Amino acid sequence: MNIVYMGTPGFAVPPLEALIGAGHRVQGVFTMPDKPKGRGYALTPTPVKECALAHHLTVYQNNSMRDGEALKILQELNPELIVVVAYGKILPKEILQLPKYGCVNVHASLLPKYRGASPVQWSIVCGETQTGVTTMLLDEGMDTGDILQMRKIAIGPDETAEELMTRLCDLGAELLLSTLTGLESGAITPVKQDSSEASYAPIIKKEDGLIDWTAGAQSIHNLARGLRPWPTAYTILEGKLLKIFKTAVLGTTDKKAGTVTEARNSLIVACGDGIELEITELQLEGSKRMAACDMLRGRKIESGTLLG
Repeated sequence: MNIVYMGTPGFAVPPLEALIGAGHRVQGVFTMPDKPKGRGYALTPTPVKECALAHHLTVYQNNSMRDGEALKILQELNPELIVVVAYGKILPKEILQLPKYGCVNVHASLLPKYRGASPVQWSIVCGETQTGVTTMLLDEGMDTGDILQMRKIAIGPDETAEELMTRLCDLGAELLLSTLTGLESGAITPVKQDSSEASYAPIIKKEDGLIDWTAGAQSIHNLARGLRPWPTAYTILEGKLLKIFKTAVLGTTDKKAGTVTEARNSLIVACGDGIELEITELQLEGSKRMAACDMLRGRKIESGTLLG
């Protein structure tokens, strides 16, 4: 099948590699423009661009998909299908209607749940025990198109967004190939989404990581693992920002929410539901990321200290 691929982050690399490996003809790859990064602000290509160039594919980095230029390129390429995986731009109607088989999107949730930019993170933050990957036909809405195929997986009780994303990347690549086979053979019947069951996963912001210690211990544990690797859950310790990377839910306490109940081998904090949360990996402002026991060897924190 002749395909144009659109994607940007690391999540979109395995599906592209799967298409190439399966023998599909990728006529071109659209990805976001290079962005300045690091201290020197050097222009850095997207992971998808790096992958495309490694396979000697033509790369397009249009600033807009609505100025007519992208449409002209696509009309010349005349793909049978456009595959979109975390591209970062909304496609206009005239592009959506161009390919014979439409535009197929790979989305990292069980649609219609967690429509939006950050489904992996929010599924963990919200305490879900199951998620998956959905392929759908793109329409003009935000993740509202007809569902083609879906695969489910369990979320581990301590699994982070970073770990889950890795698994979903591979699952998404497998599901994409299965979907393309089904489309070509006519074996797939698109199914409309039930919008009454929809939930949303807006783009994650730094302030989403601020811990409210009046929340329950399990909720804070979910926040800490759901916001790794960025922006991480965080609180304030003695006037300094404290990033929290690894936690565990413990037993009951009668202490006020946000109170440090123990600070020996780890930092143990009372939460709003009367349950303690153990912090075992952290990073205090001005220091490196480390095990809590290592920080506590060099910094004494009194029991009764309030966080937040």
